[in-house]
Amino acid sequence: MPPIDFKKQDKALYFPGPEPNIISVPPLLYIMVDGSGDPNTSPAYKDALQVLYGLSYAIKMSPKSGPAPADYFEYVVPPLEGLWTLPITDYSTIDRIDKESLVWTSMIRQPEFVTPAVFLAAKSSLARKKPKLDLSLARLELLEEGLCAQVMHTGSYDEEPATIRNLVTFIHNSGYSEDFASGRRHHEIYLNDPQKTAPQALKTVIRHPIRQA
Repeated sequence: MPPIDFKKQDKALYFPGPEPNIISVPPLLYIMVDGSGDPNTSPAYKDALQVLYGLSYAIKMSPKSGPAPADYFEYVVPPLEGLWTLPITDYSTIDRIDKESLVWTSMIRQPEFVTPAVFLAAKSSLARKKPKLDLSLARLELLEEGLCAQVMHTGSYDEEPATIRNLVTFIHNSGYSEDFASGRRHHEIYLNDPQKTAPQALKTVIRHPIRQA
């Protein structure tokens, strides 16, 4: 069997069209790291990515260094995602993002077989290889997003405000309102490596939690 690619298995979650749609997102398991500041310049963001990818690949490669976790299967490490708290209350008027004021949670989805014990074993393995990484930053958490609206943004991250405004208009015209209560947040999924992809070709899923208006 080829490795499971969650992007292909759950296409509705990763490949919305250029026009927004409404989706019910099931509970999904993630490794998460919290931080704040401009992701382009913040050392904390760079450290978070090292921790996230280090732990994700430690779990993926764990059968090569010992017994495989129970119910393990071959898979492709999913893309980087981010939950963002923006310094704005009305997304319908957003025209720029003050990156210095961002509060973020960076995260990578994990297969269902990743238990707290598997997570701790990955931490121990990575700590031996990269003792300077602060692995205490990372946690394993089940995210329950529920009802959301989402859209595919194509282009640079700096051009996202126009796509966000279109998403908000769709939400309101569809009889819903944004729901950022109870910790629900602006969500982005990064389908390309920005170091290998031209800015105009970057594809980013933008997702907002919603409720009936």
